[in-house]
Amino acid sequence: MEKKSNWQEFKAVLDQYRITKLYHFTDRENLDSIIKNGGLYSWGDCVEKCFAVARPGGSDASHQIDKRYGLQKYVRVSFTREHPMMYVAMGDGRISNPVVLEIDLDVIYGEDTMYADRNAAKNGMNVGGTLDDFKKIHFQSVKARKHFDLPEEEQMFFQAEVLVKNFIPLEYIKNIGNFGIPIPSKPRELQIKNPYTAQITRNTPTAFIFLVDHSVSMKKMTSLYGEEMTMAEAAARIVNNQINELVWRCVKMGDTRHYYDIAVVGYGVKAYSGWQGELEGRDFVSPEELKNHPFTKITTRKETRTRKGVQVKEVEQVQWVSARCDGSWTHYHEAYDYAKHLLDEWMKEHHDKDCYPPTVIHITDGEFNHATRDEVVQKANELKAMFTNDGNVILFNIHFTANLHADSVACPINKSELGGNGYAEALFDMSSLLPERYNPDIARCLNDTRTGRHVAMGVNADATTLIKLMDIGTPTNISQNQ
Repeated sequence: MEKKSNWQEFKAVLDQYRITKLYHFTDRENLDSIIKNGGLYSWGDCVEKCFAVARPGGSDASHQIDKRYGLQKYVRVSFTREHPMMYVAMGDGRISNPVVLEIDLDVIYGEDTMYADRNAAKNGMNVGGTLDDFKKIHFQSVKARKHFDLPEEEQMFFQAEVLVKNFIPLEYIKNIGNFGIPIPSKPRELQIKNPYTAQITRNTPTAFIFLVDHSVSMKKMTSLYGEEMTMAEAAARIVNNQINELVWRCVKMGDTRHYYDIAVVGYGVKAYSGWQGELEGRDFVSPEELKNHPFTKITTRKETRTRKGVQVKEVEQVQWVSARCDGSWTHYHEAYDYAKHLLDEWMKEHHDKDCYPPTVIHITDGEFNHATRDEVVQKANELKAMFTNDGNVILFNIHFTANLHADSVACPINKSELGGNGYAEALFDMSSLLPERYNPDIARCLNDTRTGRHVAMGVNADATTLIKLMDIGTPTNISQNQ
């Protein structure tokens, strides 16, 4: 890439503000095309060269604006990982599993590179290719973590852009090798590594977070294996059972192996650690810690396989989580924020490893309070936008009900299956689009053999359906052949 004659003056500005990289968001499904074609092309060049883009990030409206300003042949990169338009694209359904590409600063110095002090499609923007144009970027504002952290008058400048003419070669994408796809010497000779196939091992663990609604409405009565109890008690027993299953999957030859980290988060008005006993107040804990620090044991009913088939028997079972239903409100946004905090720390250690992505399973009996739908969907999208090399975080949202006559929908493929239920449609928008490797488990548990990609949600799920969705949501037998 040929540099501007005064490129060192641009570098001096970047050094002054300690800016070390640029960012470009795209969908994971586009990585194949990016690698095959040797880099990132503008949408105008993709059209001209007939490159197929699996999940275009831009809308038709934005493309029309680009044409109006002659920007259709520029690749847009930003100074922030948390780009607001990424979440807009997720909300519109244009992308579902975003990844953030890290771009080398050298693209700034390109002879034909231009700079916009805000989104180049917005009114009032300044776009140009000179040092003066570059200095009009509000560099203190672009360094904020989120645009909400800025005063309202500065928020527009958070989306300042670098506009790279035509093409960003693969060698300028600093983290392109971090997504589990081999980078061959000849990009068109590509061997694809499918996402969501990483082996779960002690060196490459995964994580599970259970978010459990503790609001007062969970006092309603339901039935679990023929035993009457509150919904809070049923949810706690089901979560405890799933944790017990996860722990025993880690026991090999008497050794409890650290294949994953597990957290339980309760919430009402606020979110908090859900562990009881010696683990109280902890966040992520290991299977070995769980095995060695049970809170209590209870006698409960459970389906067990016998020679005569599946039977319900009374068994003694370890509990780490207690039933609670004392929350005044149902603050999804607090639960999602708590999970995001946990995963921020987890990703720092595992982001660049070939780890199966973490799974968040959210169990609730009611609608969210004290946050708008857009705000709650945004929080959910922030979780779904997190990723390991192997794939994006998977978020399940399960509406648990005591109404056995309500129409239940589990793992739908299309929003039309929800019958116009506005709450169910909100859950649909908050939940992950599952990779097809989950289809065999969905067929086994739900007798749903449809092809296509299911959404990780359930609405009006009774206790039996909740158990099945928990089973679907906690796979640990990942095979490279799937």
